[in-house]
Order: sequence, then C-alpha cells, then structure tokens
Amino acid sequence: MVNYEDQIRLFNQIGSSIKKNIECFAFGGTAMMFYGYKDDTKDVDLLFEKEEERDEFLRVIKLLGFKERSIMGIYVSKKVKNKFAPLMFEAMDPRIDVSRIDVFLKKIFKAKLSPKMKEDLFAIHEFRGERFTLKVNVLRKEQIVLLKAVTERTNDFDDILNILEKETNFDWQYFFDEVWWQYNRGNDWIVLDVERTILELKKYIFIPQKFLDQIYNPPGGKKASKE
Repeated sequence: MVNYEDQIRLFNQIGSSIKKNIECFAFGGTAMMFYGYKDDTKDVDLLFEKEEERDEFLRVIKLLGFKERSIMGIYVSKKVKNKFAPLMFEAMDPRIDVSRIDVFLKKIFKAKLSPKMKEDLFAIHEFRGERFTLKVNVLRKEQIVLLKAVTERTNDFDDILNILEKETNFDWQYFFDEVWWQYNRGNDWIVLDVERTILELKKYIFIPQKFLDQIYNPPGGKKASKE
C-alpha cells in the first residue's frame, strides 16, 4: 500500500530527475489522499495529455526501479482491450515505497479530460527540481467518483462510497452534467458504468430521485455524437 508520505516522496524524486516540464492529472486513490479521504491506496493513478511528457515520466520511473507489467486481472477484460487502457508499472525494488503506478494517456479508457476537469481543479501540486517541474493537478471530487465508476477495479466502489459518506456537499448535477458531456462525445460506456454504480450506491446512501432519473433521461434529451 502507498500512504501520503510515500506518494509525495515519489513525486519529489521524479520532479528532481525529469529533463522537461511535465503536467499530469491525479485521480483515483492518488487524488483521494490529497483530499484526505483515505490514508493509503494500492496504486498511483495519473493521466497525461501529452505523449512526450508521459514518455519522460516513464523514463524516470524506470530508472527508479519500476517495470511494466500486464494489466490483466486488474481491469475487466473489456477495458483491458481498449486502446486507451493504461500502462502499469510495478516496483521491483522492495525499498521503493510506491508499489504500482497506472499511467493513462489522453483518455481513461473512453473518458477524456473535459473543460471542467481542467478548470475546476481541487488542487495543484508542483514538485520542482533544479530546472524542471512535475505539476500534478488533482481533480475535483465529482470527477474522482465518475472516474472510479469508469475504472471499476477491486475496491473502486468502496472508495466511491467512502467519498460520498464523508461529503455533505457532493454536487450531483455537476456529476451528471459531466456524464452527459462525456456521452455526447462518443463515450458510450459511461452511462452503463454510472448506472451500475448508482444502483449499487442506492443501497447505502440517499440520492434524490431527480438525479436518479437523469441516468435514463438526460437534460434536454441529448444524444451521443462522436467528435
């Protein structure tokens, strides 16, 4: 497991070793620890927009002792085959505090970075070396929950429930606006992922009916259209 201090130590190591500025977006357990929702996580989840920055990040973590491994058994089979599935790296040296890093490029399966994801950040953390900086953008809680529904790994649902039990001001309309933004840009998986998650959440927490209705009836009757 990775705790907050382990995560910060890793980012500082990377920031001191990179040879160009790098920007990425933190979601999953990584983002949850920045929020304080949990004390530790199984892995570090990061999304890169630019391939050259992703590749520089990979160069450094390989030097630190990480080796690529198969994602089979971690993600469901349908998503393993998706072209935007992550590269997964595991620490080979037991002295490395962070055991696993999941690295996505451009999309998290079919989910892309929306304008709101980039604008409504929870926090920005910069890890500076002598010349270059690793910039880690932490996504907003509603985006974290949405992307946890998308990745659907073991314990992802428990993490979603953890967030919603602790948050009294979770913005469901903001959440569903993002669902339909994604759907209308060709993400035909997103509604099924969210429907599965919401129906399970109903067993544990109260979700107003007007938001439950939006699973099947998007505002304005929007229909999907690929860009």
